[in-house]
Amino acid sequence: MSYSEIWDTQDAFDRYEAIRHRMPRAAFPSGTTQCSGLLEIADMFDAFVLDSFGVLNVGEAAIPGAVACLEQLRARGKHLIVLTNAASYTRETAVRRYRALGFDFAPDEVVSSRDVAASRLKEVLPVGNWGAIAAPEDRFTDIPAKVEHWSGQEVDGFLFLSSAALDADLLASVSTAIRHRKRPVVVANPDLVAPRETGLSKEPGYYAHQLADDLTIAPVYFGKPYTNAFEDAKSRLTGIHPQRIAMVGDTLHTDILGGAVAGFKTVLVRDHGLFAGHATETFISRSGIVPDFSCAGI
Repeated sequence: MSYSEIWDTQDAFDRYEAIRHRMPRAAFPSGTTQCSGLLEIADMFDAFVLDSFGVLNVGEAAIPGAVACLEQLRARGKHLIVLTNAASYTRETAVRRYRALGFDFAPDEVVSSRDVAASRLKEVLPVGNWGAIAAPEDRFTDIPAKVEHWSGQEVDGFLFLSSAALDADLLASVSTAIRHRKRPVVVANPDLVAPRETGLSKEPGYYAHQLADDLTIAPVYFGKPYTNAFEDAKSRLTGIHPQRIAMVGDTLHTDILGGAVAGFKTVLVRDHGLFAGHATETFISRSGIVPDFSCAGI
């Protein structure tokens, strides 16, 4: 799997701020409490909703200490949910990948933006076929709609799942097709970037916002920070008050913003994701997106 462009933290943050008007609004605490990790604050919560990239793993490697931390949270009776904007994998494949990294998530503990989008596609386009911008190896048998890899054929809507094979030529072709005939654009991964071993990869959200700017269209986003993703996470945590749920993530504009909109408490993880190697105070001050807690790692 290769990505055509790698970005840095400052550029990614600036772009998140530039498209802030397309994101939900939320209220934030007046300040952030520093903590050593999730175990220190575990007694405050009944459930933890965890981002994946930058919290549990970077690329294809588990973050040191993450597996042990979750094992201890389980031993203390905490509910765990993964809420990820990774839309390249079916839930079955995602669970298998997590287990290969050492995490013992059950299928109903994984909520992906792919599933969030798939369950709502008919609300966007009741009848028709979708052209998928996806990884070459992606298959769509889990999506209850007619979906095929897009290579220029006529389709009724575009579904962005992955940027693994997305380059300037493919994006230009999508743009030309939409200029020729307006049709729905669904984004099942709203992230602008994701932390990988070689840096920050540009993700589907980056390209979708570029199309929105260039074509004055309004793509439909499924995943963090939008409420649809948090609705699905809440549905797995019935009976738990939102203030007893912690959203744990590495990105202010998706994890922390979305968690605040949902009414969760929020925990920013600094050292392995978007802000790895950077002091976060400036970014928090500039954005006004303030997490309840901040820790180096989970």
